[in-house]
Amino acid sequence: MTNFAKLNGCKVKVIAPVPYFPPINLSWRSKYSQVMRREIREGLEVFHPRYFITPKIGMSLYGLKMFLSVLPTVKKIQKNFDFDIIDAHYIYPDGFAAVLLGKYLRKPVVVSARGSDINLFTEFPVIRKLLKYTLRSADHIISVSGALKEAIVQLAIPGRKIAIVPNGVSMDKFFSSPKEEARSKLSIPNKKVILSVGNLTQNKGFDLLIKALKILFEKFYEKNLYLIIVGEGVFRKELEKLISTLNLGEHVRLIGSIPHQELKLWYNAADIFCLASDKEGWPNVILEALACGKPVIATSVGGIPEILCTKNVGLLTERNEHDIAMKISIALKFPWQTNEITQYAKEYTWHRAAISVYRVFKSVLDGYYLNHSNLSQISH
Repeated sequence: MTNFAKLNGCKVKVIAPVPYFPPINLSWRSKYSQVMRREIREGLEVFHPRYFITPKIGMSLYGLKMFLSVLPTVKKIQKNFDFDIIDAHYIYPDGFAAVLLGKYLRKPVVVSARGSDINLFTEFPVIRKLLKYTLRSADHIISVSGALKEAIVQLAIPGRKIAIVPNGVSMDKFFSSPKEEARSKLSIPNKKVILSVGNLTQNKGFDLLIKALKILFEKFYEKNLYLIIVGEGVFRKELEKLISTLNLGEHVRLIGSIPHQELKLWYNAADIFCLASDKEGWPNVILEALACGKPVIATSVGGIPEILCTKNVGLLTERNEHDIAMKISIALKFPWQTNEITQYAKEYTWHRAAISVYRVFKSVLDGYYLNHSNLSQISH
């Protein structure tokens, strides 16, 4: 939205609701109580109303609860900011709440599918119905990839209602810099470094990367390999146990969570980037790695084949440790051209994505308001 707000004539207010949690340090959810109700981020005014959830149960009510919690904030904003359109990212619960807001306020709504909202939630019968209601009720849908668009079409949504707008990458934040300098700052040994980034959940396949590393040592006779995994999550203990069982303690490093702005150093310190997910939309981490000039090895799922559509920037792999190991071995020997990789990443900027989104909004407004000709104010 920051890049969209920079376009001529566009104004944005952001509402990013967070779950309510009392200011008591009982679990990781206590961090929600520390979120400010209002803040300015990158020049945008952002509101954080609270909504009530019951962890792990009652998910079918999250969208309704979000709508009821957000409505007072939206009505207050509207007094001085009579927006034209509502834009929601993530189909459920955010998109569902946005559709209800649109009906209540008589405003057009555009919802954006990011990946897991369609790929995962369609497996739950009740949530699947809410997803379909949201997709049918929205005035238009944005999909980050062609593969995700096809998944939406499978929910009986007309393809003409869906625009493909891939995610972008901030080239001013992610760019190539000397590997040795990055490794020095991060205290990374002079080895062949494989990097992966993501939440430590089973679907991300970090266990497959660890097993692939063992195969690289034993069957491909690779030496001096070092796997770095950046991220935190519920699967950490299982990964630590696997690392110990395979006797890879000296070759695998679990970094934990780090600020997004610091990721650039880790990308630049690596030799290759790997992603072994079983489901994806359009992974930002792949574009960030490419922007830093790093070749990517990733599973052929979701929109990933649409990103890695040329062998000059990376390789696709089957989702098993043996094929991952083979592709990593090939990648470590291939003469990748850093400039060619970074130049490819420049085709996917957030500015380019913002212009595509602008066109979607304008077409929706032209159809929704017969007498409306200027796209002046946008509410998210």
